[in-house]
Amino acid sequence: MLEFGWDLEKYEKQGKFAYLEYTPEQVKKVLVEGGGIVESIIEKIKAKRIVIDSITSFALLYEDELTKKEAALSLFELIDKWDCTGFLTSQDTRTNHATISAALEFEVDSIFLLYHVKKKGIRQRAMEILKMRGTKIPEKTFELEITDKGIFVNPSKIVDF
Repeated sequence: MLEFGWDLEKYEKQGKFAYLEYTPEQVKKVLVEGGGIVESIIEKIKAKRIVIDSITSFALLYEDELTKKEAALSLFELIDKWDCTGFLTSQDTRTNHATISAALEFEVDSIFLLYHVKKKGIRQRAMEILKMRGTKIPEKTFELEITDKGIFVNPSKIVDF
């Protein structure tokens, strides 16, 4: 993160940032406890955003789709109870990349897809907005660059995979 000018250690010392490394089982325990230490930290630093990277491993703890959806909904309810905006990452597990299916897309406000695809031997990054509740979104996939100055989306460069 320092390469991008983000001194997270500084923010941690100032009480503006917290980093927790949890196993999927520990995240499941947070749901059972209704918050536990995570809630205490959110209250202490007055967090407004929570990032879970990645929700994919957590979802593997549940054998059937219904239980998986119920657990995810419980997690969303906790994040809402904490008055936080949740950012969750998920690994693409589709076998057919022509269609997009998000089992919980009805529950979330926005879905952004990030791509890192090899075309003619060259890797290319791109971004697509699949959903953004209450907002008109473009039906295009845009070039995305990660540089030492941050992340840039080029709306004039449409990517076709």
